[in-house]
Amino acid sequence: MANEVILVTSGDLRESANVVCWPAQQELERQLEAALLAQGVSLVRAFPYDPAKGHGFNSSQRMGMDIFRNIDPAKPLIFATAAWQYTHHVLPGLRNHKGPILTVANWSGQWPGLVGLLNLNGSLVKAGVPFSTLWSETFDDSFFLDGLQSWLEKGIVIQDLSHVRAFQSHQATGAEAGLGRELAAALLDRKIILGVFDEGCMGMYNAIIDDEILNPAGFYKERLSQSSLVARMSTVTDAEANAVRAWLDEAGMHFDIGSDPSTELTDQQVREQCKMYIAAVRIAHEFSCDAIGIQYQQGLKDSAPASDLVEGLLNNDSRPPVFDGDGHELYSGALPHFNEVDECAGVDAVVTNRCWRALGFDPSTTLHDVRWGEELTVDGVPQFVWVLQISGAAPPNHFVNGYAGTVSQRQPAMYFPLGGGTVKGVGRAGSIVWSRVFVEAGRLHIDIGLGTVVELPEEETARRWKNTTYQWPLVNAIFRGIDRNSFMARHRANHVNIAYAPSYQDALRALQVKASMLAALGIEVHLCGDVPVEDLNG
Repeated sequence: MANEVILVTSGDLRESANVVCWPAQQELERQLEAALLAQGVSLVRAFPYDPAKGHGFNSSQRMGMDIFRNIDPAKPLIFATAAWQYTHHVLPGLRNHKGPILTVANWSGQWPGLVGLLNLNGSLVKAGVPFSTLWSETFDDSFFLDGLQSWLEKGIVIQDLSHVRAFQSHQATGAEAGLGRELAAALLDRKIILGVFDEGCMGMYNAIIDDEILNPAGFYKERLSQSSLVARMSTVTDAEANAVRAWLDEAGMHFDIGSDPSTELTDQQVREQCKMYIAAVRIAHEFSCDAIGIQYQQGLKDSAPASDLVEGLLNNDSRPPVFDGDGHELYSGALPHFNEVDECAGVDAVVTNRCWRALGFDPSTTLHDVRWGEELTVDGVPQFVWVLQISGAAPPNHFVNGYAGTVSQRQPAMYFPLGGGTVKGVGRAGSIVWSRVFVEAGRLHIDIGLGTVVELPEEETARRWKNTTYQWPLVNAIFRGIDRNSFMARHRANHVNIAYAPSYQDALRALQVKASMLAALGIEVHLCGDVPVEDLNG
């Protein structure tokens, strides 16, 4: 067993976020160092705290490359994070590292550390880099300590993945399987265009699908520019934008308006978001896109208010109409948007839209960050209830009371200097299908399972919001048949897609249709947790 382990970490490109999140990272490193010292192992930081910056995060790709130049590639290495991080800061070094790699996060909802961990893990899977992964709230629990000892002694942590099994498409014989295959044939006949507004977002290597992998499934990219989106916004009149706002006001959506644009949401910010909404739909129509994804974090955040309102509306089946110059309505119902231009989520959203519409279900869908979670007692039974959150871009149909239960609040200034409102609500109780498309070994895969969104007492939901990001929507979800550690060990991304079904049985039917469609498109399907699809085949 080695007596020394190298520590690396990664942070945000936005230095304001790095400074705010640094105390949580310091505490994680202190706890990790103590756990290693108890095993007789020293933790050596690969680079120092920078007093001029006010943090010790690696904050650029070049910085990460230079750090790894001074790391012995044979040494055991731990990547640890307590905040959102840009994977491409460290991916070049990790690709070439030969020693055992362990990725670690604190179990906390304060900052998106678990989200950052899962993004790195999914990116390493895509890149074919072997690694192990662990997480802990206190770093003195048996799960973490046993895993750490295994990694120190053997260079690997074995996790329980027994909840995953292959979907046997040849054994799917029911009407749902037949419908899925018909939908796949129709998609391959009229292929899909994903409108990509600036590819790649926040270092999410795992969210980019190479054309050679994507195209055989019938999906192609129209590469667009966010600068074109800003330019098209200037052609939208105030009257058109005001009509969108009036529609939302009439629907019952509340905007938490203030007067200071640096810290509060203003009517002008909302007006610009409404212009972006109209501009995005018009550009999508111009290029015949079946779905679009706006990168929005880098670049656009410095040019316009956040695109969250745009994205949440597009993913909702009921939304303000958008017209072309001749007065014709463009699209009808949900136009899938893949937040943070996550192309894996885009493929998933398009397939969901086709399947749910064919079944007569509401096709409103979105992705969420796998943010955090705790075990709670639900209906008298201990259950692990996840907090799913996304940066304010979820559809109102997913919320308690729909638009009337939706509020728009200013995005935090540490992320969005020009503001812009979120689409915030509490996920309504009901059955869901969750899923994640990912790339592994040069192929498209999807994990898919059943879940339940639960309504918790108001004070509990308020506590969870306080422990995460208050301005963002919050979904309290249970993934059927999967415990916390097994889900974390398997999940190949920071994001998870969800869509509601009218009932549990309807969710099971929808999952069968979707799995059959995906398999017919050549995507490898993995059923996760309690998914009794055999019940549908009789």
